[in-house]
Amino acid sequence: MNKYLFIIPVIIMTAIIGCTNEKASLSQVKRADFQTTVNGKQIDLYYLTNKNGLEITVTNFGARIVELFTPDRSGKFEDIVLGHDHVDKYVKYAGERFLGATIGRYGNRIAKGKFTLDGVDYSLPINNEPNSLHGGTMGFDMLVWDAKQIDRQTIEFRLVSRDGDQGYPGTLTVNMTYRLSDDNELVIIHQATTDRKTVVNLSHHSFFNLHGAGNGTINDHVLTLNASNYNPVDETLIPQGPVATVEGTPMDFRRPTAIGARVDQDFEQLNFGRGYDHNWVIDRKTAKELEQAATVYEPASGRTMEVWTTEPAIQFYGGNFFDGSDIGKGGKSYDFRASLALETQHYPDSPNRPDFPSTELKPGEQYYHKCVYRFGTK
Repeated sequence: MNKYLFIIPVIIMTAIIGCTNEKASLSQVKRADFQTTVNGKQIDLYYLTNKNGLEITVTNFGARIVELFTPDRSGKFEDIVLGHDHVDKYVKYAGERFLGATIGRYGNRIAKGKFTLDGVDYSLPINNEPNSLHGGTMGFDMLVWDAKQIDRQTIEFRLVSRDGDQGYPGTLTVNMTYRLSDDNELVIIHQATTDRKTVVNLSHHSFFNLHGAGNGTINDHVLTLNASNYNPVDETLIPQGPVATVEGTPMDFRRPTAIGARVDQDFEQLNFGRGYDHNWVIDRKTAKELEQAATVYEPASGRTMEVWTTEPAIQFYGGNFFDGSDIGKGGKSYDFRASLALETQHYPDSPNRPDFPSTELKPGEQYYHKCVYRFGTK
């Protein structure tokens, strides 16, 4: 028998799994630049692709997306997420820390890094003075997850956060999946269980620019938010009072509106956030089904992105704290209002607000959060 008949199946399987030294054809990052260890755990790159040629590069450091290639209306592919081309720039960040990452235990802010649960006071690291942001100084974005690539379109991640991690109670076991469907959907599923009552608010934090990462402003992107209300915040971006209507304010994106059309209006909430950095309450028709929360359209390229979620809210952040000092992939600078994040989530500071939807998780329950980013053109 020809000895090469034994080699062919191995080659085919390698191509399907996509976690060998062969990189995705559009990828610009080098796998070798991500193959190292942090705290004794191995970091690597993994590649996802679908039948339409969309490609995603991910790393298990922070279970984050490094690259995401989608076509414009003429079929030209561009990487539309901000990121770095070397893992050291994530590990030893000197700027925006959360690029493409999985956020936990608690996405968004908790006031003064404190909350009370069943009469017990808990203190969290202050990393966004005077508040705790996105899980603290060593949130899930800064940890090495266990990774298992299922096939060329799916990868699973697992993380165990021990009782007391960053001040949170309970040992939390998290399973997270990225799947790139043949319908051009990036499907993200977060699941978690705990052995002790705790609070959980997991989210995904890619920064998008539908021109291409580092390719100019997002103020010309046309945004629609399926939200009639939002959370007004104080100067530290902590919600104050009940939700407020968007009617008659620059927070109203119920109809398609260019992001830059009203961003510089003299409006207190925009002054506090240096622009848009707020939580919108989705006009949901069901309690927990997948529903559309947002749509983004970039007219020059024709790229579109829809956001669907099982969560009650979505944070829209317009890149107001970038200043060009972050240098990303390909040596491109990440400039002021040159990217946007759309983070599906529960409300900020919910552990301190009994009037907000609860983020408590008890033993025997399962946390479940599904988010879908659907890409297209028009």
